[in-house]
Amino acid sequence: MFGLDHDELRVVRRLNTPVRVQNYLETLRYSFDAGNDALRSPRRVLREGSAHCIEGALLAATAFWVQGARPLLLDLRSTPDDLDHVVAPFRAHGCWGAVSKTNHAVLRYREPIYRTIRELALSYVHEYFLDDGRKTMRDYSLPFDLRRYGSAWITSNDDLWHIAEDLDDSPHRLILSAAQRRGLRRADPVEIRAGKLTVWRRR
Repeated sequence: MFGLDHDELRVVRRLNTPVRVQNYLETLRYSFDAGNDALRSPRRVLREGSAHCIEGALLAATAFWVQGARPLLLDLRSTPDDLDHVVAPFRAHGCWGAVSKTNHAVLRYREPIYRTIRELALSYVHEYFLDDGRKTMRDYSLPFDLRRYGSAWITSNDDLWHIAEDLDDSPHRLILSAAQRRGLRRADPVEIRAGKLTVWRRR
């Protein structure tokens, strides 16, 4: 299925709920290659045992597709001095949630309790800040359906930066007016300290 071999498919088929997908992503080492050279396929992530945010989202989307759901990405876009974040949205009982691979204590899994993609995206605004407390999330993409690429990306040996570029170029929606941006309160010191908690250390 999708070019995955027996062992790979066995792993992915066990990820048959969003919670199981999230729990599996938590077992993977965090890859610090984001923004440099690597954007590996789900096959490579499974074999190498590590992922950064968009690699985790691609693996999560693959698991959802194997279970019969749409393989989707959601791009959370920030100001130029911060990094974007990509999650894998899913629907359950008519509401949206998201699976997220991150090394930090924030920007993590979202329960499927949000009525719209906008509500889901807005749930990340408060936690999306720099070390000086400035909140930086500015817009979000519409659900980005990976079926447009067929399924070869799942097992590709090549990096998948074309998917990241297409996602960045896809329609996005602003979440804040100019007045709202000016009125944002900075994260306070305890929030900043909590935001610096990490799971994996750079080797």
